[in-house]
Amino acid sequence: MQHVTDAERRSRLAIRHALAPDFRADSPVAATRAVTALHATEPATVYLSCWARVAALTLADVDQAIYQDRVLVKQLAMRRTLFVFPRDLLPTVWPSSAARVARTERARLGKDVVASGLAENGDDWIDQARKEVLAVLADAPEGLSAIDVRRAVPRIAVKVIGQAGEAWSAPRVLTVLGAAGDIVRGVNTGRFPASQPRWTLTGQWLGDVPAPRGVAEGYRDLVRHWLYSFGPGTEDDIVWWLGATKTIVRTALSELDAVAVSLDNGATGWLLPDDTDPVADPGSWVALLPVLDPTVMGWRDRDFYLGPYRDELFESRGNAGTTVWADGRAIGTWVQDDRGAVRVQLLESVPPSTQRALTEEAERLTEWLGGVRIGTGYVSPAMRSATRALG
Repeated sequence: MQHVTDAERRSRLAIRHALAPDFRADSPVAATRAVTALHATEPATVYLSCWARVAALTLADVDQAIYQDRVLVKQLAMRRTLFVFPRDLLPTVWPSSAARVARTERARLGKDVVASGLAENGDDWIDQARKEVLAVLADAPEGLSAIDVRRAVPRIAVKVIGQAGEAWSAPRVLTVLGAAGDIVRGVNTGRFPASQPRWTLTGQWLGDVPAPRGVAEGYRDLVRHWLYSFGPGTEDDIVWWLGATKTIVRTALSELDAVAVSLDNGATGWLLPDDTDPVADPGSWVALLPVLDPTVMGWRDRDFYLGPYRDELFESRGNAGTTVWADGRAIGTWVQDDRGAVRVQLLESVPPSTQRALTEEAERLTEWLGGVRIGTGYVSPAMRSATRALG
């Protein structure tokens, strides 16, 4: 069995994820393909993840790809997370990971509808709500905000306390329809760090809507993309990232003729059969990645790039804060001061050349943000420490 060292994995990461300078992507679409999909739970992450991978990127470049050319599309999928996918990957996502989330969300919604006394049959209520929402959006090709949809569809203008004690209202229904691919988050009416989408019928947003593939084919294709972007990784890594079962992942690996390799920690990783050759050394590189960046969130086992810093760089729910990278390892965090300047805080000493490169990268990001401060709900211990250090 071929052995893949941690150093080899970090080299693959730098090249495949377009993080090393000589391997930068040339567009937001290429940057997204490099990591299969971009996390979009926080809107700013999409822009910052592209900035880290594309030279000479502007905010307008990302907006163009998402809202004008519509070659990147927001879709709820793996682990009930909002992602930005390349448009041509949607037929793979819809019948597999997105459908799994849609079923789970619909079942929870139906139970809450019954428990709250809104209806005796939760499925019937959801079906009627879906029909009414789609009818309203059919007459609004430019899309409607969640507030406008709620006003137009009294059925969903409710506030319900769910079984877990959480309160939900109209956006919960829109989330279910979005996961199912009926509607999409269209134009964002706020600034790029905020999420204020107009919900739009999928057919109106995409025009010629690609037909979904079969369920098994969809999962197989997603695993293939993951293996290219993140391999070698373990079965557990793929199960976690995909939010699926071991059976689904094992079937996909078998159908892809994936090749087993040994990893430094003794685990078995997997690669595509045409992707087993060693990759080039990308040379020295640094990167500043945002919260929930797909590179940081790509594996369940993260020791090969986090080392001893997992607890500092991830918050208590298992979500990544901002990270500072040098030569394939996450070694610190970054925050902004009161003026919006990016400040780097390292968890270990680095050579002067690396420090200079990080300083230049921080200055480049500061200039790019132009004074806009990026808020987040995912603050790691390292970020808290860095913020306190700023006084």
